[in-house]
This record gives sequence, C-alpha cells and structure tokens, in this order.
Amino acid sequence: MTETTHQRVLITGAAQGLGAALAEAWEARGADVLRTDRDYGDGIFKLDVTSDDDWAQVRQLVEEAWGELDVLVNNAGIAGGGRLDVSGMDEWQRLVDINLLGAVRGTATFTPMLKRQRRGRIVNIASLAGLVHPAGMAGYNATKAAVVALTETTGHELAAYGVSAHVVCPSYFRTGLMDSAEGRDQALVKVMTKLVTDAPRGPEAIAAAVLEGIDRGEELIVPDRDALAAYDLKRGDRASYDQVMRAQARRLEGIAGE
Repeated sequence: MTETTHQRVLITGAAQGLGAALAEAWEARGADVLRTDRDYGDGIFKLDVTSDDDWAQVRQLVEEAWGELDVLVNNAGIAGGGRLDVSGMDEWQRLVDINLLGAVRGTATFTPMLKRQRRGRIVNIASLAGLVHPAGMAGYNATKAAVVALTETTGHELAAYGVSAHVVCPSYFRTGLMDSAEGRDQALVKVMTKLVTDAPRGPEAIAAAVLEGIDRGEELIVPDRDALAAYDLKRGDRASYDQVMRAQARRLEGIAGE
C-alpha cells in the first residue's frame, strides 16, 4: 500500500541522477524533502558525506526545521574500480570513504533520533554490484556488498525501535554516475560508460520502483528486470553464473589489450 502520510525525507547526493529523481518522487507524494549534496546551491544543502562536521550540521538543521525525520536516504556514491593489478590503494580508499563510510556516517548520525522516535526508515542505495560481482570492479563491488551488509545489520539492530532498513540494488541505468569515475583502469571505465549510456531505463524508473518496494516493506529492493535476472542466475545456477562472469573478465582483458 502506498504511504500517504506526510513525511520528512533527507536524501544525500540529490543534486542529480537517482537522488534528484527520488526527491521528486517523494515530493510528488507531498513529502518535505531535504536535498543534500557536496555540489550545493539552488535548494541543495551542503553535505560532503565524508565530513563529520557536515553531517553534524545537517542533523542540526533537521532538528531545528522538523524535529524528527521519517526517511534517511543514503544515496551519494561514486563509480570506480579497476582490475586488481591496475587499480591503486588510493582508488580503493576513495570508494570506501564515499560509498561505504558515507552510508555509515549517515546511519550513525541519525540512529539516535530514529530510536527516540521509535519509527522511521533508512534507505541505502547500493547496486547490483553488491549482489553479483563482475571482474574488474573489485573496489566498487566490495563497497556495495558492504552497504548490503550494513543495511541488513541496521535492520536487525533497529527493528525493536520500529525502524526499518532497506537496500536498493539496481542494474545499470542512465545517470551521470560515470562523471565521478576516476582511476587507472581506462578499459573498465570504457566498458562501464557504455553500459550506463546504453541502459534502457533512467533514474525516474528506478526511483518509482524504489518507492513501490518500500511501500511493500521489502528490505532488499531489486528494482529492475536485468538486476533481478542476474541475481536469480547467481542464486539458482552458480555454475552458469561463474561462466558468465569469467567470460566478462576475458572480454575486459581483450579490451585492455587493444
């Protein structure tokens, strides 16, 4: 059933892409939405998810403006990764700081408020890469898998307080995510950019599926058919899944050698 009560929603990485689409979807339902991003201005509040000070300021703003928070959406993230012998530790650290610890900081910042309220939702935007793990993307895969684990743990810890946790794992969709891609493995960047550019769906479709999944109470939201098919293959036929992933690894090496 669609949630129709007035909600107060905080979204990170909301200046564009899925974050902006989620904000618009919630606003269409009548929610008050605090859009945050490190690229701030024009209705976007400043929030670098790697900054404890920024998180403290956002918490203060929520407390002063609303007093409570119904939904926290940890959406901010970056693209990246690279083959194990190509990517460097600096690339791994950047992915961990933003994709994983950004969600950790958001969750830790607002958990005391949500526990006091004894209600609320935490929605973490991960990726299909958190469930299936293509070659060349170890850093990205690892951080998104960690977000899946973080979400499950959060749901267990906060269930007694009436707080639910949801993780979203979409496949590729058209977005500006690749604008954030930095790294030495340009073969991987080339492949990922094409997959994003040629994706059959945009962020609005994913946002609609996310809200529908939350309405249904789904803790794991796989919002598109491509993602669901890949996840089902891994769970149902591991041998075939491994063959697909290893063939993809060979193609990546071929592109790198061109």
